[in-house]
Amino acid sequence: MSTEFSLEDVRRRGVETTGIEIIEESERTAKPRDLFWPWFAANISVFGISYGSWVFGFAGGISFIQATIVTIVGVIVSFLLCGIVAVAGKKGSAPTMILSRASFGVLGQKVPGVISWLVSIGWETFLAIMATLATATVFAQLGWADGTGVKVIAMIVVAALIVSASVAGYHVIMRMQSVLTWITGIVTIVYIATTLHRVDLSAVMAHEAGSAGAMIGALVMVMTGFGLGWINIAADWSRYQRRDASSGAIVFWNTFGGAVAPTLLVLYGLLLVGSIGNDPFPGGGIDAATSEAMTYSGAIANDPIGTLATILPTWLLVPYLLAAVLALVSGAVLGIYSSGLTLLSLGVRIPRPAAAGIDGMILTAGAIWVVFFAQSFLAPFQSFLITLGVPLAAWAGIFISDLALRREDYDEEALFDARGRYGAFDWISIGTLIVSSLIGWGLVVNSFAADAAWNNWQGYLLEPLGLGTYVADGAYWEGTFAYANLGVIVALVLAFVVTYIARRPVVRRQEAGQLADQKETADV
Repeated sequence: MSTEFSLEDVRRRGVETTGIEIIEESERTAKPRDLFWPWFAANISVFGISYGSWVFGFAGGISFIQATIVTIVGVIVSFLLCGIVAVAGKKGSAPTMILSRASFGVLGQKVPGVISWLVSIGWETFLAIMATLATATVFAQLGWADGTGVKVIAMIVVAALIVSASVAGYHVIMRMQSVLTWITGIVTIVYIATTLHRVDLSAVMAHEAGSAGAMIGALVMVMTGFGLGWINIAADWSRYQRRDASSGAIVFWNTFGGAVAPTLLVLYGLLLVGSIGNDPFPGGGIDAATSEAMTYSGAIANDPIGTLATILPTWLLVPYLLAAVLALVSGAVLGIYSSGLTLLSLGVRIPRPAAAGIDGMILTAGAIWVVFFAQSFLAPFQSFLITLGVPLAAWAGIFISDLALRREDYDEEALFDARGRYGAFDWISIGTLIVSSLIGWGLVVNSFAADAAWNNWQGYLLEPLGLGTYVADGAYWEGTFAYANLGVIVALVLAFVVTYIARRPVVRRQEAGQLADQKETADV
């Protein structure tokens, strides 16, 4: 019996063979509302509830009203930016990092491409870590084995699920996400119903207001933890949209699908964590010594999903674990699928499924290091968000500004030709990215200086600008705006403004040449 399969055989089995090439018009059959499912499924996770602890406790703490404003604005605005980037997918029929070649040049795009790849790898690894830690914690709650063996098996299963779905590709992922949405959504609702009696509004409202700097810092954390963390892959899921699809509808469904669940979940997390505060573990399922030694909010910082299970009744633990893991897998699948596309855009000449497989191995290695060797979970995560969040924000400002300047669709052939109208390198965009990042890094700091010392080189502009003072003995910063992490917002806005002014003539020349070529072709 022959073991060879044709390309059509592979497609019938659901494996997407399309890599970074332009999507054929016949395959562009998706509608804007289809974007709701992948974004909603990837973000309806109880992980959003754990953000309540991080938002409340940022830089000494903020009030419930402040935290509510931060949550609503941060989540919605960050996913709105994703929605804007998604419009480029319709205008160019290619992955985000390929479309970015119009801004940076065909070869120059490799600079932000490496940053994008690292961001995607980091996110998918982070989600796999949470799923592994949650499994061990829930197993402990059930009185089952919860040691190294459980973590190893959990990690293998989680990695296998993530890699398998990402290798299958776009069509399988879209079907999978629509199913996972219902599963995770139902269990999340049950979780809220089961824990709602713990909400104490008087305790929540008793939280004192924090400084403006703390509020801005919490806002930046929410934006980088949600929409900005996905912005470099937003067009990957809209490239199958029909060319005549409404841009407004694409922005809406992308924003609504991504923002609605985390907004509600973080708000509930504020109520839940704000009610429990720093009291010892409520609920039961752990011994008194552990209860005395740890606090609820502190535990959330190191095992967000697992700690939320400690207040659940036993009968709900297994469904909760399954739904939580599936939700995390759902988010990681989007990340590893796109990281594979980004790897191809950097010039690695392998099939798309193989690229996803390579990223899967890197994901597993990263998860092993954090779970078994790192001293803290939250410290490397926050350092990762801030360090890569700055250049990613600068890239987003450049990309969105370039998109706003364009009146025509992308010249798809030129995206793959360094001698074409987009050129090999766009030094304006590359220079803007570098300068904006350097300024941004000077205005951000690491909240966990002792646990992530490698990241303490940042914040070098705070003291010269009078925004903060570093206390070497305690390895922390003082000052109202020391932990505001203004650098992320500054990099985003600065890159957008500079690009909009400096590259306007460049884009106009590109589009004038494009229209002239189209007219010449039509005349022939």
